[in-house]
Amino acid sequence: MGVPFSGVVLVSRGDETLLAEASGYAHRAYAVKNTLDTRFAIASGTKGFTALVVVGLVAEGRLTLETTAREVLGDDLPLIDDRVTVEHLLTHTSGIGDYCDDEDPPETPPGLVTSADYLAALDGYPQRTPPGERFHYHNGAFAVLGLIAERIAGTAFADLVRTRVTEPAGMTDTAFFRSDALPGRTATGYLEDGRTNVFSLPVVGFGDGGIYSSAPDFRKFWPAFLDGRIVPGEWVARMLRPHAEGHGLGFWLPRPGVARLEGGDHGVTFRSTHEPSSGLTATLISNNHRGGGPLLGRLDEFLTKA
Repeated sequence: MGVPFSGVVLVSRGDETLLAEASGYAHRAYAVKNTLDTRFAIASGTKGFTALVVVGLVAEGRLTLETTAREVLGDDLPLIDDRVTVEHLLTHTSGIGDYCDDEDPPETPPGLVTSADYLAALDGYPQRTPPGERFHYHNGAFAVLGLIAERIAGTAFADLVRTRVTEPAGMTDTAFFRSDALPGRTATGYLEDGRTNVFSLPVVGFGDGGIYSSAPDFRKFWPAFLDGRIVPGEWVARMLRPHAEGHGLGFWLPRPGVARLEGGDHGVTFRSTHEPSSGLTATLISNNHRGGGPLLGRLDEFLTKA
């Protein structure tokens, strides 16, 4: 028997709620149950927010997709090829070395709190392939994008996400929290052996993952994004245009007319899928290690049939 699902499933079409269920525990030791508005870590779902911050800066003319990482980073991260551009980083085609490779996952670097900590963690990984040569899903590239955004804007990355993404979208339950000091109404993640994930995640997330959010906040996110409240409409269309391997600029594109953000980590499972033509949004968010399982497939079926 697998571990029972712990988390929230929310399916809506516009203002109509089609399915809303919460199950399991946000904190097992104190028997705190998950509710529909419980906040969960969303791991790489954060990458969509990073892309929106960067594209917003591009739309303002503060950098371009052709801007190279080297132009912004200067002497930092010298092993990144001088030809790597912002667009390469956004489309997982940069070819840079990855400090957190999903195909060969290392131990999470300890004590990641500040951008300086991430800069140190990203250093020392040689370029793997020439820029633009092939798609390889990449965590480090989005951490580099976080550094670039900070330097261009002169503002801490978490503040950029708040002012440029979550506040315009009305996402009041979405923020970067310390994993070792979670506030109320926020779920603790659990590993397969029942331990919490506090030693398996960075202390504070960054451009590649680690923000906390709720299923209702993603009900708000998709209309705000598509309505041009976060980035201009012409950039919405460009971000949802296929670039490489079913991926746009920070968004997965599982099939024509459907956009998705998703993430998975130790004690974290997240997927939010939106179909603009119908207004249908399906979000699953869990604090189980690789939780969701068959439910993810059922949600996909819901999207194709509803």
